[in-house]
Amino acid sequence: MNNVTLILQAVGRGERQASEELLPLVYEELRRLATARMARESAGHTLQPTALVHEAWVRLVDDGSRTWENRAHFFGAAAEAMRRILIERARRKARLKHGGGQEQIDLENLDAAAALPDEKILLLNEALEQLKAEDPEAAQVVTLKFFGGLTNEELVPMLGSSDRTVRRQWNYAKAWLFDYITKHH
Repeated sequence: MNNVTLILQAVGRGERQASEELLPLVYEELRRLATARMARESAGHTLQPTALVHEAWVRLVDDGSRTWENRAHFFGAAAEAMRRILIERARRKARLKHGGGQEQIDLENLDAAAALPDEKILLLNEALEQLKAEDPEAAQVVTLKFFGGLTNEELVPMLGSSDRTVRRQWNYAKAWLFDYITKHH
């Protein structure tokens, strides 16, 4: 086991100093995830990658459970926290704008680092929540690729899957999300 996994286990046991030891070990990777995710945000965003990392970190350590099985589980939780933060911000902005029409998302280019307006992020999130209920593994691949900024090569060891399985889940998820959005919006 690596240091991160050992410290994650200590955090899970409630050892006080473990959270403080964990942050320096995972900070650069969390910042890379946040930077990749923020590259997809529209040009006028005000949240910076560092702020996203810190907000996600607070949620991770303040969340009562704090039991992560391993490094992959932790970074999955971090990507999910970042997704929720960005969705909340998009919802807040949408409320301030008094709604507005929702547009279609080009799911074929979902993995390209293209900026998505808040309305499209909300639409994608709605579809992703439905996919999560039907196929949690495929939804996790979308969350880690899109909201976490991870590549297939990074996902393979993290998920303990083959490259072929990750590609299959990604392709299935894109088709499923496209179908859902087409039928419901």
